Amino acid sequence: MHENLVIVRGGGDIASGSIEKLHKCGFNVLVLEVENPSSIRRKVCYGEAVYTGEMEIEGIKSKKIKYLDEINKMFEERVIPVLIDPMAECTQILNPVALVDGILAKKNYGTNRGMAPVTIALGPGFTAGKDVDIVIETMRGHNLGRLIYEGEAMTNTGVPGNIGGFTKERVIYSEYEGVINNIHEIGDIVKKGDILAKIGGNEVYASIDGVLRGMIRDGFYVTKKFKIADIDPRKDEQKNCFTISDKSRSIGGAVLEAVISSMKKKGFHLF
Repeated sequence: MHENLVIVRGGGDIASGSIEKLHKCGFNVLVLEVENPSSIRRKVCYGEAVYTGEMEIEGIKSKKIKYLDEINKMFEERVIPVLIDPMAECTQILNPVALVDGILAKKNYGTNRGMAPVTIALGPGFTAGKDVDIVIETMRGHNLGRLIYEGEAMTNTGVPGNIGGFTKERVIYSEYEGVINNIHEIGDIVKKGDILAKIGGNEVYASIDGVLRGMIRDGFYVTKKFKIADIDPRKDEQKNCFTISDKSRSIGGAVLEAVISSMKKKGFHLF
């Protein structure tokens, strides 16, 4: 077993809060990604290293690796390695102390309790005590970040969280299929009706005034109803585009608690 190794499936914006917390507290964190991540809040996703080679968020770096024998060097340098491994096959070789499913696909893509002594999943699509040891509640509200030891997280409502009085209005889904060509970038101030991007010649418009908090990567092939952008109506919160969100930090704290408490119960040595 690789000492203090935690594998996190998914390097999107919500998972990145957990990755940051675990890394800062001394765990060796390996992020597993798919070949073409479809993150919207790309500036706060450690998994973006798949495209850029390296990613830095609030002073912490992640770096794409090709081979498992690169991880020890990354850990020595306190860099978070990101490996393309959609099925988490490396768990059979590395034997982590814990595995966190942070894909947030609202369904289980193969995570099971046999992957590590401690298994944790974020959000709906998993049953604690069956699929994984612990499920973390991801729904905003009173129970956000709650550790669930039996049962499931709340069912996804499909309605984004309320920010500045806006919910579904602030999230943009593609009406077309094709390659997206971005006109605006994350962090831009936009007005309702501004052209954000084009998909096969079809224009995509801003739904409200605000800050473009998230935008899918330029050149990504999108399908109809695919989530492609997120606008924050609070124009004075521009800096938030580049820092981990309150929700992600809350969930990250819950993951850290789940890992440490479970390791102690199982008698694992911490650092």
